[in-house]
Amino acid sequence: MSIPVTDHLQTLALHAQSALVIAQQQQGGPLGPEFGKASPIGLTILAGMGVLVIFIGWSLARRYSRYNRRRVFAEQHGLDVFDVEAVDRAMAEAGVLDQRKKRWF
Repeated sequence: MSIPVTDHLQTLALHAQSALVIAQQQQGGPLGPEFGKASPIGLTILAGMGVLVIFIGWSLARRYSRYNRRRVFAEQHGLDVFDVEAVDRAMAEAGVLDQRKKRWF
């Protein structure tokens, strides 16, 4: 049983017409003096994210410089870099141990 070609063309035309109706641009969109303006909350979020990135960079630089000081001290004194207790003890005896409170970040 075969379907005539005209039925296929009618079905195709119906699908094309429905796709055209769906794809048409809506006429009642958000227009007016307030359309496209950013809110102050967006600026606040961006500023907060900028401050956070700067803080993370500063914190990472601090941690890296402390690590580098400990590594250089351990290598100069023939200690194992990964033996934290021995390096802390040797740095305390030498008077160069950083006694500041360790931060949570």
